[in-house]
Amino acid sequence: MTSPLLEQLVEAFRVLPGVGQKSAQRMAYHVLERERAGGRRLADALAAAVEKIGHCARCRDFSEDEVCATCASAARDVHQLCVVETPADRLAIEQATGYRGLYYVLQGRLSPLDGIGPGELGLDRLGARLGEGEVSEMIIATNPTVEGEATAHYLGQLARQHGVRPSRLAHGVPLGGELEYVDRGTLSHAFGTRSEMT
Repeated sequence: MTSPLLEQLVEAFRVLPGVGQKSAQRMAYHVLERERAGGRRLADALAAAVEKIGHCARCRDFSEDEVCATCASAARDVHQLCVVETPADRLAIEQATGYRGLYYVLQGRLSPLDGIGPGELGLDRLGARLGEGEVSEMIIATNPTVEGEATAHYLGQLARQHGVRPSRLAHGVPLGGELEYVDRGTLSHAFGTRSEMT
């Protein structure tokens, strides 16, 4: 017979992506057997984050303040707006590139079957922001999935309606990759969207 509290702990760990019954059980046992102090820190940090972290009023990224530090920075280029699906995507671009513009975080992608439409992604707020007249280029950085491509198409139309030039991240053969090891879909897309060399 298992303790009801232990069962609750295991079930609590299962909310994390990719964590099944066995993994959740291992985590719960590890915390109780070897990491009780770490478990308390985790619980405190999780409670504080859930309570205090909301969304930036400008870009919808996670923020403890009304407007996040990126949107509040005077050093950012207000004429470029990069639209991403998730906060993790924004962080990846920020860490890997020298991009100095602003962001808009959709917190998802269009998926009618899952009930995610333009309203759930805050596209009305994005349209209003584009209508302010500051943004001249909207960089669409959605993932190259079926839903991501549909979202990109919608975003491109939205940008054009507001007189903003839409651009799309390039997709294709990775730098340092060899053609024989690239999957067929990626190679086909890269071949079909090839550009003239300058």
